[in-house]
Amino acid sequence: MLPVEKRLEEQLKRLPAKPGVYIFRDSRRQVLYVGKAKSLRPRVRSYFQASADVRHAIAQLPERVADIEVIVTGSEVEALHLEQNLVKRYRPPFNVRLRDDKSFPYIAVTVEDDFPRVMFTRERHRRGVTYFGPYANAKKVRETLDVLNRVFQYRPCEGPKPGRHSGIPCLDYHIERCHAPCVDYISKEAYAEIIDGVINFLSGDTRTIERELERQMHEAAEGERFEEAARYRNRLFAVRRLSERQAVEKRSVGDVDVLGLAVDGDKAAVQIFPLRGGKMIDRYGFHLENVEGQDTSALLEAFCVEYYGSAPSVPPQIVVPRDAGDVSALEEFLSERRGSRVEVRAAERGEKRRLQELATQNARLALDSESYQTEQKRLRRVEALEELREGLNLESLPLRIECFDISNIQASEPVGSMVVFQDASPKKAHYRKFAVRGLDGQDDFAAMAQVIDRRFARMSDPADAEYDEGFAAVPNLVVIDGGKGQLSAALAAMQRFELPRVAVIALAKRAEEVFLPGPTRSGSTRTRPGSSSSSGSATRRTGSRSAFTASAATPARASRSSTPSRASARRAAAPCCGTSARPSRFLPPRRRSSRAFPACRRKRPGLSTRSCTRPAGPDETNGV
Repeated sequence: MLPVEKRLEEQLKRLPAKPGVYIFRDSRRQVLYVGKAKSLRPRVRSYFQASADVRHAIAQLPERVADIEVIVTGSEVEALHLEQNLVKRYRPPFNVRLRDDKSFPYIAVTVEDDFPRVMFTRERHRRGVTYFGPYANAKKVRETLDVLNRVFQYRPCEGPKPGRHSGIPCLDYHIERCHAPCVDYISKEAYAEIIDGVINFLSGDTRTIERELERQMHEAAEGERFEEAARYRNRLFAVRRLSERQAVEKRSVGDVDVLGLAVDGDKAAVQIFPLRGGKMIDRYGFHLENVEGQDTSALLEAFCVEYYGSAPSVPPQIVVPRDAGDVSALEEFLSERRGSRVEVRAAERGEKRRLQELATQNARLALDSESYQTEQKRLRRVEALEELREGLNLESLPLRIECFDISNIQASEPVGSMVVFQDASPKKAHYRKFAVRGLDGQDDFAAMAQVIDRRFARMSDPADAEYDEGFAAVPNLVVIDGGKGQLSAALAAMQRFELPRVAVIALAKRAEEVFLPGPTRSGSTRTRPGSSSSSGSATRRTGSRSAFTASAATPARASRSSTPSRASARRAAAPCCGTSARPSRFLPPRRRSSRAFPACRRKRPGLSTRSCTRPAGPDETNGV
């Protein structure tokens, strides 16, 4: 066995050989992993054997485990239920995570409200809300909601309670888009029936709604209420058009969910083809993380438990890939969730097998597309970091950037903030805020020095009781908000610590200037026309390449003003008004005021003064 603490060894010896759930916690009592087992003793002990698991993430788990908890259950299905609840509660970092694309639209029904809403949303986390989707595009969802509102006339107003403060029905009531529950024109029971119809329609049961609309249309026609009959006819046609949008129709299939799975390394993609009445009503796509080394059976079980645990309904049959293995425990779990028998099986032949292969093919395409997009994003981040490295003359890529700023309210309650970028992306979990103490009045320099000192003083070993992951890593680049004073204060604070070579700069936003630590040398830092960087300007440092580190204390200034084009630079250096003059530094033409060059107007009235960068002499200003 791998070396573990003596307390863990004693816990491993006392594990029961019964079904249940096990929980791994770290030294700070944070939940790392939740799992289930038919027999707890061999399953938990397998994690601490040298060749137990091929997954890279799980291989790192035993060394972080400080405590083991077990909960014995009566059966494997009970353990599956309990595991689902604990994973939802704790969201452990080592468990398989179901991730759907947040850009996908959903239709949400707020079933716990007295008068529920049916609305468009891109989130899927609120309690008491039934979600349908994700759908392929937002336009389709909005068109569906428009048709549903004309057919069912649910309230379109926002908020948990219907209506306005005036107590008068809105325009939606008069154009027959709402039954006005805000003024009690409809009871809660009747409104609940309308919402049930919406849920049934979104679940795929369109035939019941069509029959009801046909009945109402015929009754209105027989009573010679022809305008009312025409309205029912239009609603019926709208429902039929909405249901006829589906391209796949196999009535012999019935109500089935067809699952396709594709795995690549640590990621996996799942595609669901929901068929209701033999008609494929949509296509749902999801992504799984932390899946490396797991077999198909474990992945399908983890996905189905989380997905169908929050789904509005479970179909009587679920078709899975042929290598799914034993799914008896999952079958029993879903049967309890549905309230009747659910069959989970692989399709050997016929239409269901064809649909399952099609779902698997779509899952592979979705995974390839996800991998391609991820790689493109990574390349763009690397390119941006390389531009930053060249622009600031760094020794290596600034993979971790920490930015510090001081804020206060009228010289009181000063607060420091630390914003972190990891691999060119915001690392919001490492953002920190510091309450600055012990200062009399407003002193940004002392506040910055205190914040920097406290930040680097918190670098500690993971076994330390005050360990904070946000302070553990050493940054490659530190960005200080301010000028020379803030930079000098930060450098003085960092000199107290034995740090590796950390690049430090200061950014003065108002004047658009970057201050670099190090001795100021003639020509060592300058802004050159025609150079470019990601910000539209370039700061170039001549001489040998070297990182500006915390050991240097004298800041050198480099302008970040917008650099003109080469043509603008040539115009700036060209003779103007018959006099040869070259400016001491290049500035964009838009920064020069035309009132500074009256001689240009007098001598060459056809020339725009905005193209002249020569300062006017005293004689020219006086008109001589």
